[in-house]
Amino acid sequence: MSSKLASPWLIVSGGFHERGGMDKANFFLAQHLLDRGTPVHLVGHFIDARLVNHPLATIHRIVRPLHSYALGAPLLAHSAQIVYRALRRTHPNVRAVANGGNCQLADVNWVHCVHRAWRPRNGEGPGWFQLKRRFTHARACRSEIRAFRRAHLIITNSNTTKHEVERCLGHTNGLIHTVYLGSDVGVTAPTPEEKLRARIDWGISPGRKVAVFVGALGFDGNKGFDTLFKIWRSLCSGPDWDVDLLVAGAGRALADWRAKVHTAGLGDRIRCLGFCDKIPSLLTAADVLISPVRYEAYGLNVQEAICRGVPALTSARAGIAERYPGELKSMLFENPENVPGCMERIRLWRSQPEYWAEKFLRFGSSLRQRDWNIMAAELVAIIEQHCPLIVQSAVVARPRARDTAIATMKTSY
Repeated sequence: MSSKLASPWLIVSGGFHERGGMDKANFFLAQHLLDRGTPVHLVGHFIDARLVNHPLATIHRIVRPLHSYALGAPLLAHSAQIVYRALRRTHPNVRAVANGGNCQLADVNWVHCVHRAWRPRNGEGPGWFQLKRRFTHARACRSEIRAFRRAHLIITNSNTTKHEVERCLGHTNGLIHTVYLGSDVGVTAPTPEEKLRARIDWGISPGRKVAVFVGALGFDGNKGFDTLFKIWRSLCSGPDWDVDLLVAGAGRALADWRAKVHTAGLGDRIRCLGFCDKIPSLLTAADVLISPVRYEAYGLNVQEAICRGVPALTSARAGIAERYPGELKSMLFENPENVPGCMERIRLWRSQPEYWAEKFLRFGSSLRQRDWNIMAAELVAIIEQHCPLIVQSAVVARPRARDTAIATMKTSY
């Protein structure tokens, strides 16, 4: 497709990079559009240099005041609106993709989570943080419902998320579609030699099994690490439990959890690694991933583990759970609040680790067939089908100076 003839796209996201779930998805959507010759305008806080340096990409990088997402959110939304209005004056056929409630655009909304579907737990964290959390959560709920109602087309990352959006709207107009997230190209299960080297690198003792938890350690308890800590404390009280836990994730509650692990005398059974930029290596060393989330619209960390041949136990309410084949449903936590029930599923895995590894190996092979480019192509095809270009002639208004300045701004790292 010639870039001279292609109508531009506008994508609004907090980030466009490979370090996070929805940011990673937006990165590959932008990359797919650029690869096919479509000009793309990106509005976000963090944008990968590969996109910044692409000749067809126009970058609108929004600085977060005091490095705060809460303060940066309204700036992101306001700036995206200005860019959108400017583009519409010069390119009536521009296609715009917002993500949830991050911007009120009457075009496409790509939903990666539904804030109204979960409520942060009260009583955790400092008082000021609880007040801030309640305020930002309420604001996010209001923003997303307005965005859902305004969008012409909604795309969700799972049927679970789709049903949650429908509950928010109170109806469905047929323009809600599910597009599952993609997987990394070239990822395979490790060889025995690769697994051994990774275990040595992580200081794992021979003969020990290793479980991993990958997720932010915040005060909201959404990722369910408090449940996992209770489970591990109980399991380690018995002499027969030979599985150690490695916890990869930063967050405001990290220091508190390290203190709790020390106080419980579990320092040699639970290692809180903090921020980890070696997740592939960690998964290579792992025997199982455990993710007892209370709410998860999809669960990319679970998918990435499975694609690497690692069995993964997660909540039945997570979006990715709907992709589990029938033979693996017993690896799902029906209720992440039920500690004994979760322990039962973990013990079931431990009773036959090789059996479950083989089952998940086949599942991972099927997930790997759908890479990020396939996901992006499917998403673009749906958008182009349901949001046809304007064919009638249009009078192009002269953009305001402020809009022109923002719409043509290009920055780089």
